[in-house]
Amino acid sequence: MDKQRAREIIAKRVAKELKDGDVVNLGIGLPTMVANYIPDGIDIILQSENGFIGLGPVSKSGEEDKDLINAGGQPVTIKPGGAFFDSATSFAIIRGGHVDATVLGALQVDEKGNLANWMIPGKMVPGMGGAMDLVVGAKKVIIAMEHTAKGKPKILKECTLPLTAAGQVNLIITEMAVIEVTERGLVLKELGPEATIEDVKANTEADLIIADDLKKMEI
Repeated sequence: MDKQRAREIIAKRVAKELKDGDVVNLGIGLPTMVANYIPDGIDIILQSENGFIGLGPVSKSGEEDKDLINAGGQPVTIKPGGAFFDSATSFAIIRGGHVDATVLGALQVDEKGNLANWMIPGKMVPGMGGAMDLVVGAKKVIIAMEHTAKGKPKILKECTLPLTAAGQVNLIITEMAVIEVTERGLVLKELGPEATIEDVKANTEADLIIADDLKKMEI
């Protein structure tokens, strides 16, 4: 499966997790694509940790406003009723538990719901941004990522990179699977459109519990 197709599958499936009226924070990269696939009749409120709520679609080419960007630096729009505020207020919203769901990418996730998404030792990469606050403050944490990186599993028995947060991940959605983090371990709930149980197991280091009602992903 090519990269663009994989990312579309992930974004479409994540969008189905969002409920009408939810306040949602979408992380940089792949998670921003989720906004393109919100189901009809579902109205969510997008929050950006750099200081506003009520984000609209990404700006059209030639219509960008350099003063209106999301946390990832992308030019965006704002919907009627949206609001701007300082960083302290933005993080008060996050830390105060007012974000219903956050969607983040990851370098690694493990079977305890631990998340590493901000640093590769010895490499020059951006810091974690608001991720550390979001995964603790949001009511639901959804990881949206490709299942492997250069053929190596990203869903591990134990993260080897520095943690962003411990035990905060609720759901992992990749192009191959929907996996729920539970006290019993990782439960394989859905298979991607081109994946089999054997495919998922072969590309996952962590042990998986196969759900009794395992089904194909609906996108």
